[in-house]
Order: sequence, then C-alpha cells, then structure tokens
Amino acid sequence: MPDFKEIRSRDNSLIKLVSRLQSSSSARAENGLFVLEGLRLCSDAFLNGIRFDKLIVSFTAADKYNSEISEFSAIADECIKVPDNLFEKISDTKSPQGIIALCRIPESAARSISPAGRYVALENISDPSNLGAVARTAEALGADGLIVSSDGCDPYSPKVLRSSMGTVLRLPVFVLDNFSVQLKKTGLKTYACVVDSSAESISEQKFSDGCAVIIGNEANGLTAKTAGEAFKRVTIPMKGKAESLNAAAAAAIAVWEMMK
Repeated sequence: MPDFKEIRSRDNSLIKLVSRLQSSSSARAENGLFVLEGLRLCSDAFLNGIRFDKLIVSFTAADKYNSEISEFSAIADECIKVPDNLFEKISDTKSPQGIIALCRIPESAARSISPAGRYVALENISDPSNLGAVARTAEALGADGLIVSSDGCDPYSPKVLRSSMGTVLRLPVFVLDNFSVQLKKTGLKTYACVVDSSAESISEQKFSDGCAVIIGNEANGLTAKTAGEAFKRVTIPMKGKAESLNAAAAAAIAVWEMMK
C-alpha cells in the first residue's frame, strides 16, 4: 500500500479545495475535478477503471475499510489521511463513511456522440434528483448516453452522483454549452417531449438508430428554439385531470418508447 500523507489542519489548501469542489460547480469546472464520497461510489469508480487524483480517508475509515482502501490507493496519484473531525468538515453527507476520492472530469473531446446511438437529452434540468433518476433509467433501458445543457444542474455534483447511484460514472455524459445549436449539429433525429395536445403521440413513433428524446426544465419545459428545431414534437397522452408529469417520470416513459 502506498504511503499516506497526514493532514491535520483545516487551513490546508487541499482541504479548502475539497470543500469548494463539494459545493461549487464553477470550482469543479475550473479545476476539472469532482468529488466521489462513500464506499459505494468509490468502488463503482474503481471497478470502472476511473483513476483517483487524490484519495482522502479518515483515521477510522483507514482501519474499518482497510482492504477496500488498499485497492483504491493503488489507483490514486496521492493518498491522504485526516482526523475524523476534519473529514466531517469536508464531507457532504450527514453520516460520512470517511472515504473521498477526487477524480478528473472526462473531457468531451475524448468522446463523441455516435450518429447511430440513442440518447436522452435534457435541457436545463434543475433538480439533481431528477437528473440522477433519468441517468439510472437511461442506463437500465440501454440508452447510449446523456446529453445535458450546461445551464442545468451539474452532472458531477455530489447530489447527482448519489441519486444516480454512480450511473454517470458508467454512462457517457455530454455537456453542451449551446444546447439547441450543438444538438442539431449531431445529426440525431430529435423528439421534443412537450405538453401539447397538437403534438404527435410518443407511443405512435417508430424510433430508429440515431435519435434522441428531449426533456425540458421541470417548471418551464423545453425552450421554443429547441422544440421548434426538433425533428418531431411528441407528447405523452394523459388521462384524468393530470396536466403534466414530473421530468424524471416523463423521461422514463420517453426512453422506454425510444428503446423498446
């Protein structure tokens, strides 16, 4: 096992960096790093061959999870131990397990959207729980990846990572700065999911390879530009007095129809 450096001061630059990465999407973007916290997420990353820039463990965790931490340390560029009370200062959970890994955010240039793939595109989704739930559904139903707008919630935020149960570590995620323009350039046939009785029923579509279903913001739906430039505007037929569905629920139905 590599040697673990000890840090005991809350004024240490690394400790301050972890705190910023936990709470700020701009800090994550600026440093190109995100935080994985907890045994399960770190194990998922380890099994998926994701290298750790830093591995930080509490004194208690070092003993309690000795075997797992020994494995994690083998793929970490630097290993650090901290007192339990200092770990609590940088943790984003109420009952921390004492394991944090800093990982590099994948560069979009290293991956590309396949013209034959089937994707879930999310425009300005603001709730991390919804993004996490959509990611899990996309993986479970076999979608080829997530396409998200940069003005939505950060797919590498602690809340998204937890709610997705690590799915965003396994499923390709593409973040678009100019969503409608860049999405159009992919050449995918896009199906804009809208709440509009004049739109075509999603259940009547014949999806083929090279497509994406687009889900909009929880409160406002899709922007007019994105909906207007889509290959088709589709809707989920609803009965009773329901006027709309939660974004995660709508995405689940849309992805099921696209992948069936």
